[in-house]
Amino acid sequence: MGSAKAAWKISLHGGHSGEFCEHAEGSLREILEAAHQAGYTVFGVAEHMPRAEARFLYPKEIEWGWTPRTLEEIFDRYAHTITQLAEEFADRLVVLRGFEIEVVPEDRYVALVQGYRERYGFDYIVGSVHYLHDASIDGYSEQSFLDMMAQVGGMEEVAVQYYHKVAAMAQAVRPEVIGHLDLVRLKATRLGLADQVATPRVRQAVEHALEAIRAVGARVEVNTSALRKGLDQPYPADWIVQLGARMGVRFCIGDDSHRPAQVGFGLEEARLHLLRNGVREVHYLTREGGAIVPASASLEG
Repeated sequence: MGSAKAAWKISLHGGHSGEFCEHAEGSLREILEAAHQAGYTVFGVAEHMPRAEARFLYPKEIEWGWTPRTLEEIFDRYAHTITQLAEEFADRLVVLRGFEIEVVPEDRYVALVQGYRERYGFDYIVGSVHYLHDASIDGYSEQSFLDMMAQVGGMEEVAVQYYHKVAAMAQAVRPEVIGHLDLVRLKATRLGLADQVATPRVRQAVEHALEAIRAVGARVEVNTSALRKGLDQPYPADWIVQLGARMGVRFCIGDDSHRPAQVGFGLEEARLHLLRNGVREVHYLTREGGAIVPASASLEG
């Protein structure tokens, strides 16, 4: 028996599978079966877009002899597979076909994102920032992050620049969803510098990012992977959700699943996180009559 369905059980970020992502496990079909069992009504799959230059390859990809061309070929297979599976699962689950962007290479990522979207006709995109000054924020090269932090002048400045990067990305790409808005909190917490990512300067930068997000009509996801990684709250933190709610920013939920066992993780925690911080409904996308349309659902009751 699966979990009961509810209108608010939506994920717009996740579905990464071992078929198409080096750091994931399981097949995409298994991911979608798990989403159905978890009681989702809409499940957006947002596989990572290819990183277009060899210097951004992950260590395991380099070990396996992969190249940027390899990533392109894998992404092409993903685009065709998700289209087929979305049709196959249509009587059980609304499956949205999307991808999660990268902000590298900095000088041409916008054109790359637009190209992938147009070429494959994706339903939506997740706008995420995983890099700052070409250094990985979420852990693929610890030393490159520490070097970058020293170069810019400390963790507070990293956070300020990170949120300005989020704002610029939102304005340039106009994604439907903003992924893990305060990802920088993970790195700061692991380095014992969590207080440096909630200073007055950082809060001002967050407000700037939220204004940009609201202006382009994007949804900020409450991303439950933060709980899997040892943080005490999903992304973004309480104070950011409260600020966004006061500003009229729209929110959605994403489980950021990278294997079948992670599908549906933290859904109830995400619902309560939103409710206690002043958000009463989630905003998402769904498919009606072959078209992608906006929708919303109450988090209460």
